[in-house]
Amino acid sequence: MGELWNSFLQGLLQTTWLEAIAVVAGIASVIYSRKENVLVYPVGLINTIIYIYLSLKGQLFGEATVNFYYTVMSIYGWIWWLKKDEQHHTILHVSFSNRRLWLQQLAFFFACYFVIYFALNYLQKEFAPGAIPVADAFASASAYTGMWLMTRKKVESWWWWIATNIASIPLYFIKGYVFTSVYYFILLILAVFGLVEWMKRAKQIPDSGFRIPN
Repeated sequence: MGELWNSFLQGLLQTTWLEAIAVVAGIASVIYSRKENVLVYPVGLINTIIYIYLSLKGQLFGEATVNFYYTVMSIYGWIWWLKKDEQHHTILHVSFSNRRLWLQQLAFFFACYFVIYFALNYLQKEFAPGAIPVADAFASASAYTGMWLMTRKKVESWWWWIATNIASIPLYFIKGYVFTSVYYFILLILAVFGLVEWMKRAKQIPDSGFRIPN
């Protein structure tokens, strides 16, 4: 236990200013997301761009692809969250996934997981012995799914974020990004609160009938 604590303290001391900026931006982004504030996207872009670099440096290639995906989907989500109807009302509201969308998100998760896992398994054998295929693929696939659902303001996005955070805490700690590991622990707590808040909102807002394309 003492050795683990010493590793934790040493990792915090080795935190770079770049990692610190990414962590602060990431926490702010999740807070904006919980409040359904569109600033989640521009602030989140700061976080994702930095983590693309950090993930590649730490041979967390699955996480690098996730953050690239985050960057693209942040722009996509930013556009949809800002869309308004003819009366200038927001057309996209927090809602629950129907059965069809549940099946789609599960299929999407497993497809992402297996593709990322086999790609990382290959990279581990050929180029990156430090890669961790099982954990990295799980964290990455759940994050892909969570981000997709968040752009559509689906409550279930928070369940996927919770799964991502749980997997990412030990993943980044092992790689020496201790501050980032703590960051994911904070995100885990925020995700639980986000889930509760969005569940309340989804029950209060009637279905407008609007559907964002798959």
